[in-house]
Formats: sequence, structure tokens, C-alpha cells
Amino acid sequence: MVQQVVRINGGFFLKEKPCRNLRKPIFYNENIMAKYIFVTGGVTSSLGKGIIAASLAKLLQARGVSATIQKFDPYINVDPGTLNPYEHGECYVTEDGAETDLDLGHYERFLNIHTSQANNVTTGRIYQTVINKEREGAYLGKTVQVVPHITDEIKRRMLLLGKEGKYDVIITEIGGTVGDIESLPFVEAVRQLQWELPEEDCMVIHLTLIPYLKAAKELKTKPTQHSVRMLSQEGVHPDIIVCRTEEPLTNELKKKIALFCNVKPEAVIESIDASTIYEVPLLMMREKLDMITMKRLNITEFKEPDLGKWKEFLDKLKYPKSKVTIGLVGKYIELQDAYKSILESFVHAGAVNECKVQVVNVHSEFITDENVEEKLSNLDGLLVAPGFGHRGIEGKITAVKYAREKGLPFFGICLGMQMSVIEYARNVLGLKTAHSTEMDTNTTEPVIDMMEEQKKIKAMGGTMRLGAYPCQIEPGSLAEKIYGSTQITERHRHRYEFNNRYIDDFRKAGMIPSGCNPETGLVEIVELPEHPFFIGVQFHPELKSTVENPHPLFVHFIGAAKAHAEKNGNAKPAGEVS
Repeated sequence: MVQQVVRINGGFFLKEKPCRNLRKPIFYNENIMAKYIFVTGGVTSSLGKGIIAASLAKLLQARGVSATIQKFDPYINVDPGTLNPYEHGECYVTEDGAETDLDLGHYERFLNIHTSQANNVTTGRIYQTVINKEREGAYLGKTVQVVPHITDEIKRRMLLLGKEGKYDVIITEIGGTVGDIESLPFVEAVRQLQWELPEEDCMVIHLTLIPYLKAAKELKTKPTQHSVRMLSQEGVHPDIIVCRTEEPLTNELKKKIALFCNVKPEAVIESIDASTIYEVPLLMMREKLDMITMKRLNITEFKEPDLGKWKEFLDKLKYPKSKVTIGLVGKYIELQDAYKSILESFVHAGAVNECKVQVVNVHSEFITDENVEEKLSNLDGLLVAPGFGHRGIEGKITAVKYAREKGLPFFGICLGMQMSVIEYARNVLGLKTAHSTEMDTNTTEPVIDMMEEQKKIKAMGGTMRLGAYPCQIEPGSLAEKIYGSTQITERHRHRYEFNNRYIDDFRKAGMIPSGCNPETGLVEIVELPEHPFFIGVQFHPELKSTVENPHPLFVHFIGAAKAHAEKNGNAKPAGEVS
């Protein structure tokens, strides 16, 4: 047992340094209960900081080192809940009802763990907290400034998960790009933590771009040099540089980057374009990112990585035996990130069924009674996606009708489920004016209506029905067959619900409310028992699908689509392009 004097937050403490126990982190100060990795990005956005962070966390987890990831976003919105999907992609909802950045979806899918409100923090939330404290008189009349008040709040939240004692390593992804004015307070907070924390408990990974110039037929390192220099000018010095590239990096290039960016050559990591994001952990292991990280953090107890399930999943993903074509009906299809969790759930479900899922985007605004056959006839299954607002609604209803009448496997999520209810009310129950009060406040047949407690709420952000709620499933239903249980919990994000005033009418007409909230009686699942596969859910199952636990609704939906293709003689080999 060795004792060392360390400086933390201006004070000096004795730190005992036995061999690190990976299950019980060494607590030598109430502010430090884990090791911290910060991931920054440079040159350009969309390089994949979230994928690199998730891949590193997966490798650490596979070696027995418990890890989690958090995302700090520089925009002033309090959370992504009010952001347009075209602007920011999907809003990912956690078990505890936090509306967060879509990168948290990558974290959960890779690590097979739940994240929470603490895993996603924005500039808006930071400033809101500081301003509220100032209004309460917490600063004793002092002038409130970016440094130290804003940066102190950022640091407090950066260290928050480490205080729980559940994790050995906390990986923090800093959103945006180095040099952005919005990111400066976060970079400054990282600088301070680099100074305050013991050297072996804090490190920085900088993700950057090495562009390939086709005319010159060579990779260029200058943008990376400038990016690292800009980061260094802010006082933050990267320990590892991860280089996104289209072409392999030579040892000479790695040495050049190391020399000009002041890191060891082995700390220059190649991140070459991959055919799927799920290959990235294996590519990073080949580059020894996990070993270099553990050496830098002085983690000495670890095991050989256990990635058996991951490799089995990848094998099925890369070598499918057949292919199905699924129509994704939505109104944000121009930006794939708007439906990121749904698309990844298809990947997981496809691997289980050993088939490639080819997703065909169908814009709901352009579906009509006249062209619906042309647009949907070649599909093996139809998913009507969630969304908000009246745009494209009639197209979704038309698509649902086609799937119901033609026996095409159908899956509706949130708004998609509501559209299936409206379609059934209009065309089977004969309620020709049936609608949702979200789109038509004056409808005489509000089969979808706002929850009573929601009618009093005026604010938009964080006021919907959010997070995990229980659901009681009817025995003998399709839902029970899919889940293998009558008791489940699923995540929600909505204001409008099935109007229980019509529940008996729907049941008599053949649409079964097979899942309900046991406390409120709100309908969670509807299905058509006479249909080959027709199910709509009020919740968002895509938010709980992971590599190791693909969501059963998606797995059975793809299975039904596969059976439909085989029955109709449309089954296609995986390599065949339709």
C-alpha cells in the first residue's frame, strides 16, 4: 500500500494506491469515484464521436471494466424534445422519461444498459440551473460568470455519474466541433478537470478527419494538425487521436501525426470507414484503443474480451440467407437519423431471422388512393412510423388500409398505431368523420383524443407522457405470443391516446385492445386476430432494442414479413437486388 499526495479543487489529499479493484472503485475523495474519458471532435461534425465512445465502452465492458457514457450538447435547448427531427434527428427517450440526444440510443444498443437524465446535458440545462440558483440567492450576491459558475456546474454534472459507485470508467462525449463558440465552456471545463484530477484518472480522446484528396491520391494530415492545435490553445491536450479516414493510414502518416500533435505514435488510431457501425468495436480492438486507454488510466486488472455474442450477431448480419423489403411510411424520411432507432431495430431483428432487411422509404405526403398499390405492392411488410402534426396523415391512413385489406404484415408505432385506429373506425365501424383531435380539434368522432391531464398543460418541452410505463397484455393474444408474457413495460412519448369511449365498438368489430395500462386503463396495443400480422402499439419499442436483446415486436414483424414473402413466392436471396 502506497500513499501519494494529490491536489484536488485547490486542496491536498492522501490517496492510497493499491491494485485497482474493477468492481469497487477506489474512493479517495468524495468528488472522484471513477476514471474519466472525454471525447472531443474536430475538423467537421458527424464523424461519429458517439460510435467511437460506444465502441470503446463496449470493449472495456467486454474486458470486465464497468463503463457508461454521457453526452454534453452545446445547444441552448434544454433538451432535444422540441427540436425538429430534420434539425437534430430523432429524440431518444430513456427509461426515466428524459428526452435526450440520439447518441444515447447508440450507447444503449452497444452496451445493453439503460441510460438516464444524467447521461445527457445541454447548455440550456446548465444555464437554467445556474440562473435558478442565482434567483434563489445561492451565490451570495456575487457576479455570476461563465468561469467559474457555468464551468463549475458543467464539471459537477460531468462527475455526477462517477459518484454513484457503479462504474469504473465514465466516458463523456462533448458535442459539436472544437472551435465552435458554443463548445468553449465545455472545453474549458475539461481543461480544469485535466488539471484537478490525478493524471491517471482523466484522459482526452480527440476524433478528427484525415481527408483523402483523389486528385493528389494522398491523405492529408493538416486539418488534424490545426484541429489539435486549436484544442491545445484552449488548454486541453489529447492523449489519443482517433482519425476517421477512407483509406488506411500508413505508419509514416501515424508518426507524422504523432510528431505534430504531441502524442505517442501508438496513440494515433485509425478509424477507417466500416460497412456497419457494429464493426467499429472490432476495428478499434484491432487498433488496440482499449489497451492504450487502460494503460493510460493505469487499469491493471482486466480479462480477455468476451465478444462472442457480438461476433455471432455480426456474422448473421453480414451473411444473411434471405432478404425482405419493408416499407417505412413517414414524413421525415429525407433524414435517416429521424428514424434511427427504428432502422437499427430492423438490423437487430434481421440478424435474428438471418435475413437482410431492405428498408424502402415511402413519404406519407405522396400516398393517395390512386397510387397506393403502385407504391406498396412490392413490399413484404409495412411499418407506419411515429410523428407529430397533421402533415402526411391521410397518406398514412391510406397505407394502413392497404395493408389491412391485402393481408400485408403491418406494424404501427405511436402515431402509426393511432392511424390504424382511425382507418378502422372510418372503414369498418362506419365512423366517416373519425379522427384525432391533434389534427382535427372539431371532429365529431374523436377516436384519438388528448389525455385529460395534458389538456391543462401549456408548455411544450418535457410535458408529454414520457418514459417507461407498465402494460397488461391479454392472454392468448398476438402480443402475448410475441412477448411471452402478460406483464411488460415500454417507453412512451406522446400526448394523445385511444379514446376508451369507443373501446367496446372496436372490440365488437374485430380490432382487439390487447394491451392496456393496468393503472389508467389506457390502451397500449391494438391488433387484428384475423389478419396474418397486424399490430399497433402506443409506445416506442424501438427504444429498447439492442444487439444482445433485439426487441421481440421487431423480431416477429420481420419473421411475419419473411413468411409473407415465402407464401407469395417473393422470397429473395440475400444477394439479389430488387
